[in-house]
Amino acid sequence: MTGAAHPRDRMIVALDLPGVAEAQAMTERLGDTVSFYKVGLELIYAGGLDFAKRLIGDGKKVFLDLKFHDIPNTVSRAAEQVARLGATYLTVHAYPQTMKAAVAATQGSGLTLLAVTVMTSYDDADLQAAGYGMTVKDLVARRARQAQEAGVGGLILSPEELAATRALLGPGMRLVTPGIRPAGASLGDQKRAATPGSAIAAGANALVVGRPITQAQDPRASAQAITAEIAAALA
Repeated sequence: MTGAAHPRDRMIVALDLPGVAEAQAMTERLGDTVSFYKVGLELIYAGGLDFAKRLIGDGKKVFLDLKFHDIPNTVSRAAEQVARLGATYLTVHAYPQTMKAAVAATQGSGLTLLAVTVMTSYDDADLQAAGYGMTVKDLVARRARQAQEAGVGGLILSPEELAATRALLGPGMRLVTPGIRPAGASLGDQKRAATPGSAIAAGANALVVGRPITQAQDPRASAQAITAEIAAALA
């Protein structure tokens, strides 16, 4: 399986926090236990883009979770802007037009696009309510194949679809998994979740972990415990 060499590089801490001050305090508290951070919409709209640039300047890897989905021209121009920032990952929704536009705009930039298949807060009933005539499993498989055809470098998908998607697409596609919850942790709004070790064993290249670390009494210890579980799964 492809992936980062060090178990620490496979854990992406989601800075889903209300402001830059809180995010800065969290990264300082975590220190060298974390090398990779996700900056999403909540933090972006609170000055998080400049903060992401500072993280990159400090040698951290950054995943910009912006979930682009618009007309191809808009997606293309926005993806070009993100590619200039030095981020490692950018999310786009796994619609063929969106993926093709983003791929064309970022080729050769060093930015890896991650296509969001089906949100981990969705289940079959949610898809039906949204007008989809497919199950989560079937829709993830369809979007995974379309992402591979479009030349996208990776996918965002829940732990439940990892093994089947790895078997479907082979070792070349990077699979990044949110919805990670250590044993005994609250699921929160996640409906398709797994432990760190089981997700790695099922074929994930990297795990996105938010509240189990950022809301822990000792975030540093929680990050270290998850890294240790990843290392054990890899071994």
